[in-house]
Amino acid sequence: MSKRLKNEDLEQDLLIEYTSRFVHFYNQNKAAVIGGGIGLVLAIGLIIGYGIYSSQQETQAQDLLGIAEQSLMEGDYETALYGNEEEFTLGFEQIADNYSNTEAGNLAKYYAAISEYELGNFDSALTYIESFNKPKGILGVSPATFHATLLLELEQYEEAAQMFERAAEWDENSATTPFNLFDAAQAYQAAGLTAEANRVLDQIMEDYPNSQILDRAQRLKGTLAING
Repeated sequence: MSKRLKNEDLEQDLLIEYTSRFVHFYNQNKAAVIGGGIGLVLAIGLIIGYGIYSSQQETQAQDLLGIAEQSLMEGDYETALYGNEEEFTLGFEQIADNYSNTEAGNLAKYYAAISEYELGNFDSALTYIESFNKPKGILGVSPATFHATLLLELEQYEEAAQMFERAAEWDENSATTPFNLFDAAQAYQAAGLTAEANRVLDQIMEDYPNSQILDRAQRLKGTLAING
């Protein structure tokens, strides 16, 4: 019995001691403790508030994007890009600028690049595609190929070839990879880089012998041998 009482007394003494320490610390550092508590509450509030704000921004951007997409599908590239003041609609340009931190705002950059390309504004299209955050996997292959195509239009042949190679590697598969490699070889040929063109063609023949592009790759390699 006496041992039990001693254990209880010990527990009470420890509780009193640590309680006393906390009260003393609080009295000595009251402003800091209160400030820290308020700061923590504010931080949590900001995180929650930013999450709600981001969600609202994404929803708004998606709604606006859908309207601009309709103009793009109809081939009305100027309205798709700049919007319609009379109907109070925004185009890809404004959506990309005003909602840059949303997924819809990022996608607007890609659509803006397509619209500029269709309007013959290759430099502007390149600027948009360079700022577009391409998705990983197969969904990023087409934007990467389009990026390379824009460089080709601007006669930046070596850069185009390198981007075609990136498109080929973006998601390696038998459907898109050999075709992007062949386009890379053609771009290297246009840049006068025969060795690089042959390297890429050899990759097609070794890694994709059953590809539909194989015959064209073999013919191009023959042409390079004759002209080289």
